[in-house]
Amino acid sequence: AYIAIARPDHWFKIVFMLLGAMLAFFIDPDLFHTQWHLNVLIAIIAACLIASSNYVINEVLDAPTDRLHPTKCNRPIPSGRIFIPLAYIEWIILSIAGLGIAYCVNLPFFLSALAFNMSGISYNIPPLRTKDIPYIDVLSESINNPIRLFLGWFAVIPDQIPPLSIIIAYWMAGAFFMTAKRCAEYRLINDPKVASSYRSSFGHYDQDKLVMSEVFYATACSLFFGIFIIRYHLELILAAPCIAGFFSYYVGVSFKPNSKAQNPEKLYREYGFVFYACALLIVLLVLLFTRIPSLYEVFNVVPYRFNPLWTF
Repeated sequence: AYIAIARPDHWFKIVFMLLGAMLAFFIDPDLFHTQWHLNVLIAIIAACLIASSNYVINEVLDAPTDRLHPTKCNRPIPSGRIFIPLAYIEWIILSIAGLGIAYCVNLPFFLSALAFNMSGISYNIPPLRTKDIPYIDVLSESINNPIRLFLGWFAVIPDQIPPLSIIIAYWMAGAFFMTAKRCAEYRLINDPKVASSYRSSFGHYDQDKLVMSEVFYATACSLFFGIFIIRYHLELILAAPCIAGFFSYYVGVSFKPNSKAQNPEKLYREYGFVFYACALLIVLLVLLFTRIPSLYEVFNVVPYRFNPLWTF
């Protein structure tokens, strides 16, 4: 039960950190010849421990309301399988261990890891507890996306800042996914009073507001990703229809009965979506290291002057 509240099955989200590392290699190909392997491995361990510390405090403080949820009532704490003081000790140990390991990487990585830890505290612990504030709940939870990008980036580049456009795009993408999760939960509960008892922000939300928020975040993500494309690598514009399809597909997944969008760690069961996501990732990777000079002439864009790691 104590392992379960640390949610090691959620460690797969560390792949969002790897985008930061991949972006770093794209911007500065010479990094490929450095001793980056050990730093990335240590960074992943630190990030997993801090993520687990955030999950533990979330489980502890959400237990009273989780008892009102049709499925989360079976979690270890609401079902009475956890001694709460031990859970607090587990939270503290995981936080200290994660931050201690992060300090071994470099200072910017440590500060990003500290921000990752503090985001869990501000999201879960009163009096701030941003998860109870409409819209702020989504934005404060999804801020972990750009923080993970920073973690991956600073693991290999400690003295530069990643492009602001991709940071905001990544944040908005996370907000889109979090809102889709809220929307799926709201429909599953199917009772506004019970929903607001389970999650305070549901006292403000309804399905229409949540859907409108999804559209807003998807649009904002596309806008800032578009800025990144124009500024750094126009070839990625060829993936625009695939990216639009990805957002649309996920909306469809979130509207299914008892949708897996409520529990992202179970999305692997959505085989069609997983196949689409993998195909999109391959398309983005290929385009990221592809040169198509004629595109710059068509769109009248001046190419950004750097050499990617590979070119096709």
